[in-house]
Amino acid sequence: MKNTRWAILGTAHIADSVAAAIGRSPSNQVVAVASRSLDKARQWGEQRGIEHAYGSYQEMLDAGGFDVVYNPLPNALHAPWTIAALKAGFPVLCEKPIALNRDESREILEVSAETGLAVAEGFMYRFHPMFDAARKLIEQGAIGDVVTLNSRFSFFEDDRSSIVASAELGGGALMDVGCYCVNFARLMTQSEPLRVSASSLGDAVDDTMVGLLEFPGGVLSHFETSIALSEQHYAEVCGTTGSLVFPNPWVSDGSEAQVLVRRWGEQDKVLSIPGADTYRLEIEDFADAIGERRVPRWGLEDAIKNMAVIDALKASARTGRHVEVVNAAS
Repeated sequence: MKNTRWAILGTAHIADSVAAAIGRSPSNQVVAVASRSLDKARQWGEQRGIEHAYGSYQEMLDAGGFDVVYNPLPNALHAPWTIAALKAGFPVLCEKPIALNRDESREILEVSAETGLAVAEGFMYRFHPMFDAARKLIEQGAIGDVVTLNSRFSFFEDDRSSIVASAELGGGALMDVGCYCVNFARLMTQSEPLRVSASSLGDAVDDTMVGLLEFPGGVLSHFETSIALSEQHYAEVCGTTGSLVFPNPWVSDGSEAQVLVRRWGEQDKVLSIPGADTYRLEIEDFADAIGERRVPRWGLEDAIKNMAVIDALKASARTGRHVEVVNAAS
């Protein structure tokens, strides 16, 4: 298998996790990193055995010598630098959310189509096999007909000068972690919501949001997300005869995962799923897709659809009304 050479835009905390995952893959290697500070890029690269370091993002793109770009920059820089990388001739794995809004994500789609280069969104959690196992249980009727979904992703951000608390950089609970809840509902229903409603609290950004997604067939998905609450991870799919509970749905540390099959009056049936290196699986899927000239498991159109739901939730929280979702990715 060909060795895929990666370049990383920035030295964000998440970049450390992804760089480490690339290092765990025998067919992938990080060969370049860029930062706004050359000294920082050099130090970061030296600590991780990365050969080339650059003091600007564009300088790295111009220099080349790699195959794929990973973009972990703040949300407001996802679209601009993903487009810049595409125009420089490189496919891009971009951290979630793919852009600030659906319009920006469609601009990425246009450049991706023009260049013939792939883009995928970095939702590593969905590569864990527990979700394939859960989907199989749902299809087999293990919980009857799905009626509702519930999910929660929150943590407490005490640094109000951080990126996640910055409106200018595209922060807020929904954009930072609530997007996982949106993606989870779409993944488990295998469909797109028709309309949404949401309420949020916060000044500069949405510190806390509670949202409701209405799917075809009368399926409802409720979620809670916050950067002003204690850390909480939870998800559940509820059906007419039982439910599937995910105590740790966003797991990324390779530990064993569990899915609980819960029925009223019965002891929970515990389905244990072996640990999975979700970042590595995400990296290898994208690299293999590039090498095999196929669409990644979850391509750019999926990212645009997720962004459309996020746009609608923001509009609902702003107006206090239900908002229909623009589902078309093209």
